[in-house]
Amino acid sequence: MSIHTDNAEERMEKSIDSLKYNFGRVRTGRANPHILDSIKVDYYGQPTPITQLAGVKVPEASMLVIEPWDKSSLNNIERAIRQSDLGITPSNDGHSIRLPFPQPTEERRKELVRDCKQIAEETRVSIRNARKDANRAIDRDEELSEDQQSVEKKRVQKLTDKYVDIVDDLLKKKTEEVMSI
Repeated sequence: MSIHTDNAEERMEKSIDSLKYNFGRVRTGRANPHILDSIKVDYYGQPTPITQLAGVKVPEASMLVIEPWDKSSLNNIERAIRQSDLGITPSNDGHSIRLPFPQPTEERRKELVRDCKQIAEETRVSIRNARKDANRAIDRDEELSEDQQSVEKKRVQKLTDKYVDIVDDLLKKKTEEVMSI
């Protein structure tokens, strides 16, 4: 492998990591602690991720339980969840916060699948951009002969195909997860 294909593969791998992260944030009716990743809690004047303030458990498929290590942060955590765009009403019992995940309607599931397809397409575009940049770098590399450039471009295309297939597989799995009841 050359530096061009290594750089392209690294960018493509980052695109896949981003896709997995974004798919993890899609609410499917199953409790998923990753939906809390973007929520920051005001903790002594500092915006702090919930996962740094509390343990997050999944006691059942449709419930998250947040147990703060410092009980004085309980109300701040609840407030941050209410102000977020989660669309889930937290239940505070004085010791922990429960987040019940209602099962989405069929219409909402179809919306979620459309969202997932959009996320997947953005990832494919990112992968193709990595290919385009690698091909440009190969064209500018004066140390490579035309034959070597051709070989390198074929390697980059194989990488592109491999990572697009990974996107398609992840999208298929996520679609099945979203549509299952």
